[in-house]
Amino acid sequence: MNPFILALKARNLTVEIHHHSAYQIVLSNDLPFTSIISGIKHEEIHGFVIKPQVTHHCIAEKGTLNILNIEPYSNIGLELSNRFKEDKDYIIFNSPSETHTFFKTEKENLDLKKIIDALIAELPSTNYDERVTKIVDYIKNNYNQSDITPKTFADIVFLSPSRLAALFKQQTGSSLSKYLLWTRLRQAIYLTLSDKNRSLTDIAYDTGFYDLPQLNKYMYEMFGMPPKALKHNSDLIQIY
Repeated sequence: MNPFILALKARNLTVEIHHHSAYQIVLSNDLPFTSIISGIKHEEIHGFVIKPQVTHHCIAEKGTLNILNIEPYSNIGLELSNRFKEDKDYIIFNSPSETHTFFKTEKENLDLKKIIDALIAELPSTNYDERVTKIVDYIKNNYNQSDITPKTFADIVFLSPSRLAALFKQQTGSSLSKYLLWTRLRQAIYLTLSDKNRSLTDIAYDTGFYDLPQLNKYMYEMFGMPPKALKHNSDLIQIY
């Protein structure tokens, strides 16, 4: 799974007007829905893709939605940006066939994993430097430690922080700090949606944030809502 994609399937998802730093793809899994994007109401649509910082909200009290958030400065985010016309901030899908045409997927069903695979397939193949993969493995196993610094990473692979930062960005399109943040946010969102009885403060600590206000800050910046709103305004079906 590409680390710069947060993908989930939810029902009863109705959120207030918001904007955020990630690219977002929202696709109906069954019934059409209504969305307001940049002040324009779109009814009975089957999905959309929006650029970062575009105001929007969805009304989907029935049916289920597939939601993908993508880091804009990752390789996959940069590839997605090339699909927009120069003067457009969003793309609307008025039918399932338009969705499949855009993502180059089979028309039999709307499988979220196949859509993710189709997005990744558009990226040029990369032979990752072993030092990059070593850092990725370290983050996977230690993201919950709140004292990780650039020097922590540099010491692992015997590079200066600046050399390692340049190498990581060259191979992924984004920064080490963003990679670590996305890893923490992915896990925090999974815990928020899968265990409704768990304290958000505990989730923040358990995923490497200093406290709940810091988790709130980064979730709002990246996805447009704090964990509390996500927890009480949707029912998680699956997180990828």
